[in-house]
Amino acid sequence: MGVAKTNMTEAIALIDYGAGNLHSVKNALGAAGAEAVAVTADPEIVRGAQRIVLPGVGSFRACYEGLTGIPGMVEALEERVLKDGVPFLGICVGLQLLATRGLEHGECPGLDWIPGEVKLIERTDPAICVPHMGWNDVQLTPHHGDHDLLEEGEAYFLHSYHFQPEDGRDIAAMTDHGGGLVAAIARGNIIGVQFHPEKSQGYGIELLKRFLDWQP
Repeated sequence: MGVAKTNMTEAIALIDYGAGNLHSVKNALGAAGAEAVAVTADPEIVRGAQRIVLPGVGSFRACYEGLTGIPGMVEALEERVLKDGVPFLGICVGLQLLATRGLEHGECPGLDWIPGEVKLIERTDPAICVPHMGWNDVQLTPHHGDHDLLEEGEAYFLHSYHFQPEDGRDIAAMTDHGGGLVAAIARGNIIGVQFHPEKSQGYGIELLKRFLDWQP
């Protein structure tokens, strides 16, 4: 595994399921060097993509229902990501959907690619605000892997729920908001970030550049 130079004109499928900050994410990918980004709800385009980005804004349930409501989309994602091993990036709720279940507004199943649950951030300190909003540190864990996608720095967060994987080895980075919160997960060809690269200025653009070069 590792980051290697590759053709920047590869097709990137940016999944449109009515729950993502698509315009900003597409612009950020363009700023990172991507020249062929397909904003798409077409499973066949996903099957032909060389990289896949799943954004997500809103509640876990609304995002899950939006994604699974597109006929054939989950099957195409699982075929391309889990079977074929193409690089995958989940952003915010796009990360959370990888969990087994979410507990926002009642229990809702997730994609179950990374076993775990999405739970409300606990207010252990009255001075801590929920949602967790604004700039915060991204701190790498010993399990961030050898793909060199993540670096320590500051990123922009906006979320009230957080992902707790069953296996701590899936946690690639943490942040601190009245206690530790998962900032990123990584497993094989899958990476998910709780923060928003498209709102994280230079830090986010550099992450997307590395994702475009990633050869897991």
